[in-house]
Amino acid sequence: MTTFIRILIVDDQRLMRDGLRILLELEPDFEVVGEAENGREALAAYEQLLPDVVLMDIRMPEMNGVEAIRNLRERWPDARVIILTTFDDDEYVFEGLRAGALGYLLKDVSAEELAEAIRTVAAGDALIDPSVTRKVVAEFARLAAGRGASAAVGNLAESLSEREVEILRLVAEGLTNRQIAARLYLAEGTVKNYVSNILGKIGVRDRTQAALRAREMGLI
Repeated sequence: MTTFIRILIVDDQRLMRDGLRILLELEPDFEVVGEAENGREALAAYEQLLPDVVLMDIRMPEMNGVEAIRNLRERWPDARVIILTTFDDDEYVFEGLRAGALGYLLKDVSAEELAEAIRTVAAGDALIDPSVTRKVVAEFARLAAGRGASAAVGNLAESLSEREVEILRLVAEGLTNRQIAARLYLAEGTVKNYVSNILGKIGVRDRTQAALRAREMGLI
């Protein structure tokens, strides 16, 4: 019996919502359970539907995506949100990631890449479009530097094995567990275990924060 990933699409453009629905429903394990055209509608729809993954635009009327993500995560801490945006939305995206989004994709992403991202986030992992990973990490690093970096960061690398350092670098480049497994000739489950151990050792909760920490450690 197929276990469906239930998806909520949030975008103020009907054409975009319709296009996403058509693409996503071609996947055998996806079910689009609802749509919303702004953040306020998204909150109401989430409460009613409790989807597995939310695809969230940023610039919308009434309540933008950042506010919606912040509200979602406050009310439902396990909510899994992917920001689907354009390069012009950078300042909102950084805020969205800090608010708790697990994914960041550009609207020119391929259908295959979008499907993989949804499955990745549904499984509890985070994912940022590789083409903008360094940009996002650099912005988080700038913000962290403004607050003052922890003196303990320099010692974290010593707690990681050579393999863990290698995997952390690939995580920071935006690769998924499946891509890392293919690159290093490891089982995907093995990579997932490595990533979980790495997050614990460096004291972060997700891959976005791990990418920032890798930069602070001088690994990228």
